[in-house]
Amino acid sequence: MTTTDLAEASKQSTRLSDADSVAGHSMAGMLRPYLGSFAAVVILQVIGAVAGLAPLLAVAELGRILLSPGQIDHGHVWTVVLAGAVGLLIRLVFTAASSGIGHIVDGQVQLSFRRQLAARLGRVPIGWFSRRRTGELAKVVGEDVSAVHPFIAHAPGELVAAFVVPLVSLIYLFTIDWRLTLITLIPVVLAVALVPLMMTPTRLREQEEFDSAMGRISNSVVEFVQGISVVKAFGGSGRAHHEFRTAADDFVATFYRWVHGVSAIAAGMQLALSPPFVLLVVLIGGAALITNGGMDPADLLAFLLLGIGLTAPVAALGHGFDDMQAAGRAVGRIRDVLAVQSLPEPAHPVTPQGHRVELRDVRFGYDDEHEVLHGIDLVLEPGTVTAIVGPSGSGKSTLVQLLPRFFDPTHGSVALGGVDLRELGSRELYRMVSFVFQDVRLLRASVADNIALAVPHADRDDVVRAARLADIHDRILELPHGYDTVIDAQAGLSGGEAQRISIARALLADTPVLVLDEATAFADPQTEQAVRRALATLQGDRTILVIAHRLETIADADNVVMLEHGSIVERGKPAELRTQSGKFAAFWQSQRPAIDTETHRTAIGDER
Repeated sequence: MTTTDLAEASKQSTRLSDADSVAGHSMAGMLRPYLGSFAAVVILQVIGAVAGLAPLLAVAELGRILLSPGQIDHGHVWTVVLAGAVGLLIRLVFTAASSGIGHIVDGQVQLSFRRQLAARLGRVPIGWFSRRRTGELAKVVGEDVSAVHPFIAHAPGELVAAFVVPLVSLIYLFTIDWRLTLITLIPVVLAVALVPLMMTPTRLREQEEFDSAMGRISNSVVEFVQGISVVKAFGGSGRAHHEFRTAADDFVATFYRWVHGVSAIAAGMQLALSPPFVLLVVLIGGAALITNGGMDPADLLAFLLLGIGLTAPVAALGHGFDDMQAAGRAVGRIRDVLAVQSLPEPAHPVTPQGHRVELRDVRFGYDDEHEVLHGIDLVLEPGTVTAIVGPSGSGKSTLVQLLPRFFDPTHGSVALGGVDLRELGSRELYRMVSFVFQDVRLLRASVADNIALAVPHADRDDVVRAARLADIHDRILELPHGYDTVIDAQAGLSGGEAQRISIARALLADTPVLVLDEATAFADPQTEQAVRRALATLQGDRTILVIAHRLETIADADNVVMLEHGSIVERGKPAELRTQSGKFAAFWQSQRPAIDTETHRTAIGDER
């Protein structure tokens, strides 16, 4: 099979598997495993809702008994009172059970959603994250998952009560007087008639704009807080504040449009369902029937009590629909994340023979319109260090990120030990390739756990050895609890120190292929020398690929590859390329003044 066929087959496999996965990501599909629990919630809520009518019916019946002419049957009175008390007790027990089960299911669903999101985000290409804002993604994992809580824990009970309670009440009221029953329904009909106005395309679009504005303001807050030190250092606080104020003003304007559109409708619904309006309608209708002799005055009490009981569930129905819409939008955004295509895993992984790395006619672009790498052919032999150099934007980081398969090339292949990375399982790949990048991320865990991330069962001696090689051991001992210090804001690690912990992690992993993307960018010259010595000690038969800016790192390399505009323009031994009048020689000369200045400053510091 050719590399082109392999790439197409890989893409097709990913599309099919993701399509099958997304098919189960509808609201119903994602909640299907919990249908039994939902059924229990609904049944318990139905029993509780019906039982909850018993006290109201008991009061209405007592009124009819006590207001009727003739002798009062005291036994019947106490039977009615007992029935109301038992109904109230049943309501409390069954609604509490329904609510408890609903909240347990809600916890299970949210845990399942977050696990699915974590699993998906762990498989998507790293490049996908670079095109997503932190605040928006955090909103999906945090707020959107939490938004299903009202729909799962509360909406089933509220919706059941909204249908069951009015139905039972209407049946009872129809047995008393069908005319006043229809009059009592007038407020409910008015409120229900306003519901469609809340679900027009304009209202739904305003709600979507409101959600988007919420995501933008969350992201602006995250970016503003994370970058506040840089903003202050470079005097950009005015622009940063302007961006935050713009997001806040946009949110306020969007919120105003949304409230302006729904406020009149919501007010009309609340007025129609308010107890004073319901009582007014029932009293007017009842008075007309009583004065005309068409109804017994004692029967009016049942309508006054149950009429108010009719509107409360309908009001809850409106909130239930709001929760359903909010949950539907949240699940839609969750589905969008779950639908992101992951890098495909081979059905039958192939074991590589050795760790020779070969890139054959590699082309890559982050989108279909802009190609970043153009026809890269490169071989990295075991036991060698290859330095990638070039101006900013030449594609250096993109190139090295293909080795740990953060992306798949759009054309050509990247092979390890004679095996295309697309035919290599992820476990085997990361057992053979480790990487250290300029943008370091340490976990909120102990220093030892951070270093041993790739080798969780490593003993302390191995961790300390890796830290010594990365020249971070002494600094770790200065921390409050040494290697057991939890890394957080109080740890006080600089960027260079965090970088060295990351390098120690890669050294402990002891993989045959090591990728360094500007790994010593934050290191001082002494630390960089220590890291270079560690790499020289560990080099052996390793294949090392490093993005380099400092001339010492380049001079230590076995081979240098010069990139420009996504293409290799020069390659060879550093000493040989320096003697040629090519782009690498010009790059070398351009770096000499900066290196001489830095060396001079270091020497002065040592003398002092």
